[in-house]
Amino acid sequence: MMRFLKGLFTFRRGPWEMIATILIAAGVFMLMQPFVMWAYTYSFIVTLCGTVMFIIVSHFPEQD
Repeated sequence: MMRFLKGLFTFRRGPWEMIATILIAAGVFMLMQPFVMWAYTYSFIVTLCGTVMFIIVSHFPEQD
């Protein structure tokens, strides 16, 4: 856990890519669920933010 937090604070690729991937997966889940309208409404923006975040953090240095 400490390694994960240290990676977040020092802008290392591994932890940030994991967060971006979780955002993308959450956005896709929000898009496919039929029950909650607000989740469907914000699904595209969540997926888009996760994708842009993944593109940006792919330029971060590798974790030591």
